[in-house]
Amino acid sequence: MIPVLYKFALQTDFSRDVLYLVALGLVVYAAWAGWRGAHGPPNPKTGEFGPPTRNDQITRAAIFGVIGVGLAFLGMYYALPYAPLIGKGKGEGIPIHTYGVLVGGGFVSAVTLAAWLAAREWPGEEGERKRDEVFDLAFWVFIAAMIGSRVLFIIVNWKDYAADPKKIFDLGGGLVFYGGLIGASVGAFIYARKHQIDFLRLADIAMLTVSLGQALGRLGCFSAGCCWGDVTKQGFKLGVHFPGNGALNLFGGVAGTSSLAYSSQSTDSRWVVEATGQVTHQAVPGAVRISEWVAQHGHTLPVHPTQLYESLGQTVLFVALLSMRPFRRFHGQIFGMWLMCYAMLRTTVELFRGDVERGTLNGLLNYLGAYSLAQKVPLEAWFNVSVSQFISLCLFSLGATVLVRKGRVVWAASAVEAAVPT
Repeated sequence: MIPVLYKFALQTDFSRDVLYLVALGLVVYAAWAGWRGAHGPPNPKTGEFGPPTRNDQITRAAIFGVIGVGLAFLGMYYALPYAPLIGKGKGEGIPIHTYGVLVGGGFVSAVTLAAWLAAREWPGEEGERKRDEVFDLAFWVFIAAMIGSRVLFIIVNWKDYAADPKKIFDLGGGLVFYGGLIGASVGAFIYARKHQIDFLRLADIAMLTVSLGQALGRLGCFSAGCCWGDVTKQGFKLGVHFPGNGALNLFGGVAGTSSLAYSSQSTDSRWVVEATGQVTHQAVPGAVRISEWVAQHGHTLPVHPTQLYESLGQTVLFVALLSMRPFRRFHGQIFGMWLMCYAMLRTTVELFRGDVERGTLNGLLNYLGAYSLAQKVPLEAWFNVSVSQFISLCLFSLGATVLVRKGRVVWAASAVEAAVPT
């Protein structure tokens, strides 16, 4: 596990000048991308966009340029102790997190594949236009996904953020996949309606590529030590240890960043029986306090590599649905099947999760002050349903509804066709 590949400290004037040039390049590239992607108003009859005017190009370049400026200033605030026009910053340098590299790689891979599939989904020149639209959509999906994943993380951990609202804007804050999925879906739906694209047809392309991106993204989670599993019994072959401050970077140096799993267990006041992996709230024969154990050993107790479980499951789901594409009977079939299959995969993986920070029924009852009920739903209980399991139930129902409603139309048409004599 390597949480940080390398960290650029930015301690010299030259390194800071390079950062300014990179920030300027980001702004210029954003404005150029906006100019290049500009288009005129759509034709009401065909839905095709007309050629852009100079004002269309300038307006779109300005919008993208402003977004680029915002991202550049945000990056400089985080990286430098002091930045022009910003003032005092955080001075964190530029750490190259393995998580960010893999999640970014997953996103790029998913978008590239989705664009390739779109070019083959629609015939001729329309397919080429749809490919370009998918690349354009990717920008808005990225923004919507980041907002959605952050918002759901704040909702799940609302008690912490209510106590310190400034943490909402902390760049080191967490993200939740389901929040990103919901945000991205809403953004894609709005984009599809605006550009007169059949949303279910687009979703059949996009959703299976989400599995490709998530397969890589969960490897990033494994590298960061987040989304970790429950404690395993001693000698369990798949059990993994996540390091503390001794975690190394890509070149063998000390990264100085402990895994999130270690940070959590180092403050966990519960008890664990090493031989069985049983976690309790009271001291029992053979049990040790979790925080004391990890402080003594410098790494976590052995836990289930739930990140790898889900990564493998997403890979299988991606290959299976990609293979099914030639056999679709209606638009929305792949979309509905993905919702149902991923809901089952995620619910299964959640049974092995050990990060109580993700939000559970126990946490909700405690937050609402229903302490007596919370005691009847202990953290370790299988029926301590997580937020993700509840969302999975909703998505499974949505997927089943899409398949039944769309499939019923196709089946009815097939029945009528079969009844007509030839």
